[in-house]
Amino acid sequence: MKSYRKELWFNIPDRRAFINITPEISDCLQQSGINEGLLLVNAMHITASVFINDDEYGLHQDYEKWLERLAPHAPISQYRHNDTGEDNGDAHLKRQVMGREVVVAITDGILDFGTWEQIFYGEFDGRRKKRVLVKIIGE
Repeated sequence: MKSYRKELWFNIPDRRAFINITPEISDCLQQSGINEGLLLVNAMHITASVFINDDEYGLHQDYEKWLERLAPHAPISQYRHNDTGEDNGDAHLKRQVMGREVVVAITDGILDFGTWEQIFYGEFDGRRKKRVLVKIIGE
């Protein structure tokens, strides 16, 4: 069995964003030389997410509005986490809802997706460098 590991780094200038990282993940798969196996993509920061969904702008706007209703950023005093001097209590909750990682099957050297599926990096407390782990195992 082969194994491949790579870190992708992001420094999103805005507080929140959804970035399609499918091309970068596909590049990792090609570099790995693995044709059959599993691919893990994991946000390595507690205020960022990795998820699979459709690459449709309206859906991303819906996510933004929905997440802000679930865990509004302001007032920051509503979160006990922010008592430490932070202002990102909402980002931790948004990450919990959107998820930490995804696993995708690899078949015949490609990501074995359903129709419209793409991999996204979700940033909920940007303006600093964060990483995503890509781990691929298989043959």
